[in-house]
Amino acid sequence: MAEIHSTVAYQVMWNRLISVVEEQAQALVRTAFSTSVREAGDLSAGVYDVDGQMLAQAVTGTPGHVNAMADAVAHFIRRIGRDNIYEQDVYITNDPWEGTGHLHDITMVTPSFHGGALVGFFACTAHIVDIGGRGFGADAASVYEEGLYLPIMKFAERGVVDQTLVRIVRGNVREPDQLVGDMYALATCNEIGHRRLVDMMDEFELEDLNGIGSFILENSRRATIERIAALPRETAEGEMTVDGFSAPITLKVKLTFEKDRIISDFTGSSGLDEKGINCPKVYAKAYACYALKCAIAPEIPNNAASLAPFEFDAPVDTIVNAVHPAPVALRHIVGHFVPDTVYDALDKILPGVVPAEGAGCLCNFQVSLRPRTDAPAPADAVRSEVLTFNSGGSGARPEHDGLNATAFPSGVMTMPIEATEHAGPVIIWRKELRPDSGGSGKQRGGLGQYMEVGARKGHEFDFQAMFDRVDHPARGRRGGGAGGSTTIAQDDGTKMNGKGKQFVPHGQRVVMAFPGGAGYGEAKDRDVKQVKRDLARGYISAKTATQDYGLSAADVAAVLAAVQNGEDL
Repeated sequence: MAEIHSTVAYQVMWNRLISVVEEQAQALVRTAFSTSVREAGDLSAGVYDVDGQMLAQAVTGTPGHVNAMADAVAHFIRRIGRDNIYEQDVYITNDPWEGTGHLHDITMVTPSFHGGALVGFFACTAHIVDIGGRGFGADAASVYEEGLYLPIMKFAERGVVDQTLVRIVRGNVREPDQLVGDMYALATCNEIGHRRLVDMMDEFELEDLNGIGSFILENSRRATIERIAALPRETAEGEMTVDGFSAPITLKVKLTFEKDRIISDFTGSSGLDEKGINCPKVYAKAYACYALKCAIAPEIPNNAASLAPFEFDAPVDTIVNAVHPAPVALRHIVGHFVPDTVYDALDKILPGVVPAEGAGCLCNFQVSLRPRTDAPAPADAVRSEVLTFNSGGSGARPEHDGLNATAFPSGVMTMPIEATEHAGPVIIWRKELRPDSGGSGKQRGGLGQYMEVGARKGHEFDFQAMFDRVDHPARGRRGGGAGGSTTIAQDDGTKMNGKGKQFVPHGQRVVMAFPGGAGYGEAKDRDVKQVKRDLARGYISAKTATQDYGLSAADVAAVLAAVQNGEDL
C-alpha cells in the first residue's frame, strides 16, 4: 500500500509542478512589456532538476522556446559554475547557440534553494521587440550585425542587479525601457515559480526533488519508448522547398525508426544562406522533436526524458545547423518548416496520421516608424518599433479541416489590432480571412488572411518583411489541393519582397495576403453539406464551389440566396 500511495502522491506532485510552471508563464504574460509576449504568447517557462534536466514545462509557450530551452540550463550550470551559484542569483543570456536560436530571445535562469540547499532551477524565455543592431530581420550578413550579444552571465548576484549590465543594455537598443522591463519581468516570473515550488515542497515535506524527478523522468521515458517500440521499424525520406531569401532552399530528412528511438537526419539540406534565415541546430532539433511527439506521443508531458528518444542530426553549415557567426535572426522561418518536412517522411510510414502542409512560418512583420522626412513633420510625430505576429492557415488533417489563421507549428497567437495600434503610430486598415486560400480537398485547408498596414499622418516607415510561401505554397496531401500563396505590395502597386527591410513613404500602405493551408484528400470526396457551409460562410467562392467541388450552379444559387435572406442552410 505504501508503494501505491507513493505513486499516487508523485502523480499529484507532477501535476502540481506543471501548474507551478504554468503560473510562472502567466506571470510573465501579465508583467511583460513587449506585445510579442503579452499578446502573442511568444515565451516559455520550465522547472529543472539540479543537473539541468527539464522536469516540467508550461502549457503556455512555443515549442521552439520550450524544447530549445530544455538544453539551455545545462549550459548555464557549466558557464556559471556550481561553486558560483548562490541564493537569489539570476542568470541571463541571448546566445543563439546556448539559448533558443537568435539574439531576440532572452533566457533567464534562477537557481531554486530550499532549506539552504540547491534543489533545482527555473528558466523562462521571451521574444523581445528590439535588441539593437540592424533590428529584427534577415538583412544581416553575420550575427555581429544582428544586435547586442549577452553571454551567459549574472543578471543579479544574491539579489543585487548588475547595474553596469543594465546600462550597457539601455545604451544599445532602441526601446530601452521596454527591454529592461522585460528583463525584470523574466526574473520575476522565475521568482514566482520558486515560491510556488517551495510551498509545494513544504506541503509534501520534501527536502529535495530527487524522488519526484526520478518518477517523472523514468515514467516519461518508459511511456515514450513504449510508443516508439509499437511502430514499424522503417526508414523514409521527406523533402520540401521554400522561398529562402534570394534563392529557394531545400530541406531534406531521413527518418529512421528503431526500437527505442527515432532519428531525424537532415543530411542533404541546403547550405548556409548569406542572410539571416539560418537556423541553429538547437532550434531545428526543437521543432523536429515537436513534430514527432505530436504525432506519436502527444499526451505524454514534455520533459527531458520524453524528448530524449527523438534524436536529431544535421551536418555543420547546413541551413538547419548554422554555427557562429552565421546570421540567424529569422531562424524561425526555416525552423517552422522542419515539422512539415518531417511529416512528408512520416506520412510514408504512418499514413493517415499527419496533416497536409500549412503556412508554416509565422507571417510576422516589424514596422520602424519615424517622422516623415519628405516634408515638415507634425510636432507629435514619434519614433517607434512595432512588431506584430500573424498567421496563415494550417494544413487540413486526415479527419478535420485545417484551422483558419492559426499558427502551426509555433502555436503563438495572432495579435489583436488594438494591441498593435497601441504600441506605436501604426494603423491596421484591414485584417480579415482570405477566401479560397485554403487548399481544396476532402478536408479543406485553413484560410490565410488579408492585412493592410500604414502609419498615422506625419510618419513614414521601414517595413521589415518576414514572409515565405510567395513562390512555394503549401502542398496538399493524398490528393488535396495547394494552399494560397503569399502576396505583398504597396497600395500603389509597387511590388515588395517577401523578406527584408523596405522603405514605405508617407501616405503609402502595405497590402498583404497571407498563405493558406493545403487540403487533404480528393476534393470530389468532400461532403456536399460542408461545401455549402463553406460557401455560405464566405470561405470559398462560387467558382471554387463549382470547379473544385462540383457543386451545381443551382445549388450555388440556392446557398447564396439563403445567405442573402438570412436563412439557415
